[in-house]
Amino acid sequence: MAAPKIPLAPKHPERICWGCNRYCPAEDMVCGNGTIRCPHPIELFGEDWLTAFDDQAKSEDQEPGLS
Repeated sequence: MAAPKIPLAPKHPERICWGCNRYCPAEDMVCGNGTIRCPHPIELFGEDWLTAFDDQAKSEDQEPGLS
């Protein structure tokens, strides 16, 4: 069974808890994920959250390894 895909740019990410695949309303969390909701990555890293770390990952791939 495949996990549901997370919306990349939801209109109102603040209305939903993104901590599990139930996507509970922020005011009525039934999953027991704590007392506060988990934010969507767009709230943490901004509009370009999908590509924000691409440059860092590419530079780490190009660095010589310690063998």
